[in-house]
This record gives sequence, structure tokens and C-alpha cells, in this order.
Amino acid sequence: MTDRDPLRSLPRERLINGPTPIQRLARLEEILGNRSRGVSIWAKRDDLMELGGGGNKLRKLEFLIGQAKKEGYDTLVVTGGVQSNFARLAAAACARTGLACELVLAQMVPRDTEIYQANGNVLLDRLFGARVHILNPGDDAGAYATRRVQEIDKTGRRAFVAPLGGSTTVGCLGYVDCAFELARQSAEIGVRFDQIAIPNGSGGMHAGLAAGLIIAGLHPSLIAAHTVLSPAEKCLSATAEKIDAVLQFLSVDARVASTDLRVSGAELGDGYGLPTHSMIDAVGLLARSEGLLLDPVYGGKAFAGLLSDIESGAVAPQSSVLFIMTGGSPGLYAYADAFTTP
Repeated sequence: MTDRDPLRSLPRERLINGPTPIQRLARLEEILGNRSRGVSIWAKRDDLMELGGGGNKLRKLEFLIGQAKKEGYDTLVVTGGVQSNFARLAAAACARTGLACELVLAQMVPRDTEIYQANGNVLLDRLFGARVHILNPGDDAGAYATRRVQEIDKTGRRAFVAPLGGSTTVGCLGYVDCAFELARQSAEIGVRFDQIAIPNGSGGMHAGLAAGLIIAGLHPSLIAAHTVLSPAEKCLSATAEKIDAVLQFLSVDARVASTDLRVSGAELGDGYGLPTHSMIDAVGLLARSEGLLLDPVYGGKAFAGLLSDIESGAVAPQSSVLFIMTGGSPGLYAYADAFTTP
């Protein structure tokens, strides 16, 4: 248990109304029956945030937009994939806070269907008023964003770049705060979670959560991450570097090694954003058992990994596990063909 002292003095733009709830997935446990091995399964509903359709990236954006405003920027330039949840929420957050927003969306997933290129998050990006730049395959999003910043600056405005997933050191602070929130909620409901299951894409969520746990006196191996972007070894090293950067930024005298972390690549499949049978099954199971929606890129694959770990015994029988629902359900509409193909 800890308080918010390490974060209290930092610039922050409030985008979230209070802690997100934790709920037990009792109906899912009932349907799993003996397959659950007596594990109690809980979900932290980071999808239940009112702004922009909800999702975990709002935690990062509170600190990123706080930084941008303090430093005098009036425009946010965001890079990501075509169906980026971070881009959608950045557009919504800019609409709320009065910043101009430009989204530089790269073809990170080899899907060229009309619903993928124009529906889901892309539809919402435009509704939130962002200027959307959808790049061609092979185009360098970072270079394009740099050019846009230069062009914007020439008009007398000032542009702040938020890279893939918002996973800068400052962006990671949103999940340091979440770790403190979890510690309080765990004490309030009287449940000690033996494992916290999450997806790991750009690594900012994992890094912030791990740093927060360390500050709270817990070990980062409590987190079981499922990589959805890069191979497990690459993900491990990159996440460890981000954790150390956060701890150093907060003047915490601690460091981590890759061996302190748990990252599985079992659900990555053929790569980022590419559907797997286990993801489709996991999304369907949670929808039918609890009426809850997972996204197909992050949460769906991580939840598939959690279910596999429960059934295999990798999650200890009779233990309690918390799955962080990161949001992103608008992405389901861009993947309609994956869920309707026999």
C-alpha cells in the first residue's frame, strides 16, 4: 500500500473520473467449471472510462497532455497503427482539453479491407475532430510526424509528439498511479491477487504498473504479461528499460532485470494485429459468459493467454487472478470479417 506522493507534484490533465471498478467474473468461472481449477477470476474495468469510448490509454494521456500543456504546446501529433486505440483516445482527449490533434497512422497490420481502413477506431478518430493521415505501406510514421511538426511550427503553433502507445517515461506514469489504485482497492475488497494478467504492446502499461508495484513494496513478477507486438525476449528487454527509466524519473533507488519480469509470447500468433483462433475463442467466451467485450489486438490475446495459463496450472489452483481490461472494443468492428468467417 502506498499513496500518490511520487506523482502529486507532476502536471496532469484529469481525464478519468475516479478509480475503475474491479469485479469478479463469477459467471465465467461457472462456465469453465473444473477447467478453472478453483481460480477466482477478477477484472479491473479500465474499459469503463467515460471519455472516447474508454480504455487504458487515458491513464497515459493524463500525464502526456499535462506535460504538453505545461510546456506550452497547443497541438498533439500522435503516431500509431491504423486501428490504434491510443490514437482514438488521444483525439477524444484533445477534443475535451482544447488541443488540436493530428494522427499519423501507419500500416502496421497487413489488412487492407474497407472495414479495417475506415471503420472502428478510424471512424471515431474523425468524429472526435482529429486530422487523420493514413500512410501507405512502408511509409515511416516517425519521419512523417517530424515533418508535420515542422510544418505546424511554421504556422506559429507548437506541436507535441506522442509516439506509439504513448509509452514515454511520462506516459508510463499513468500506470504507476494504477498500481497505487490497485493496492488500495485490493485492501478495500479484501482480496490479495496472486497474479495480474495484462497485454504488452508498446510496454508502457507493463512498465508503469511494475514500477508502481515496486514503489508499493511488491515484486514485478506479480504481473504476467502477454506480448502482442514483439517477440517475448525483445519485449522483456524493452519493458525492463522502460521500468528503470520510470524509477529513475521518480528518484526511486531500485532497478530491474529481464529475469524479474514475466512475458509470454504464446499468444502473439503470426504478429501484431493478426487474429488467432484462441483470441477469437476467448473474445467469444467472455462475451457469452459475462456480456463483456474485449478488443481483438490486445485484450483478446492476453485473455486467451490467461485462460490457457489457468487450464494448464501455470496459474496456481485456488488462487486469485486479476485481468486488466484495457478497452479497445471499437476495434472489433474493424475485424468483423475475422469473427464472421466460418
